Amino acid sequence: MKSLKARNLHRDLGYFYIGLIISFAISGILMNHRDSWHAEKYTIKTKKVQVNLPAEDKITEDFAKDLGKQLAIEDKFRRFKIEDGKLRISFEKNDVDLDLKSGKGEIVSYIKTPIISSMMKLHKNTSNWWIYYGDIFGFSLITIAITGTLMIPAGKFSFKKRGWKLALAGIIFPLVVLLFV
Repeated sequence: MKSLKARNLHRDLGYFYIGLIISFAISGILMNHRDSWHAEKYTIKTKKVQVNLPAEDKITEDFAKDLGKQLAIEDKFRRFKIEDGKLRISFEKNDVDLDLKSGKGEIVSYIKTPIISSMMKLHKNTSNWWIYYGDIFGFSLITIAITGTLMIPAGKFSFKKRGWKLALAGIIFPLVVLLFV
């Protein structure tokens, strides 16, 4: 009886969350590779530019915003940073990368990738109500994992005979990676 209740709960939660599980899995995989590939957006235009930049200590957020206007960028300012001799200014649909010494650089214009950008936005969303829904989803995934261990009654494929070894390996592997990476 216990395995039947576990199976039903496991099945129903799995059905209810299938869309979110797949969405989070896909966007999670894409986010793992965001340093080498930006699946959330794609470039539609690149333009070379040359500007006169002041000394690094004079570059402020206001300067970055004004420079965007001078370069005819008319979308929302997000942030700027100076790193490794480069100035990077991010806007909602454009990025400006400039060499601090020469003032040479480029403007990269892009648009959001349909569906994928929405999935990634959902994965990164931090609005209050979504955080609570995400918490419920997290507890549901824990329930799905636990009920999965109870679904198979006694036998050679049960959790007691075989499953605990796989579960232990699944717990140890990420711990080892955390220790050595």
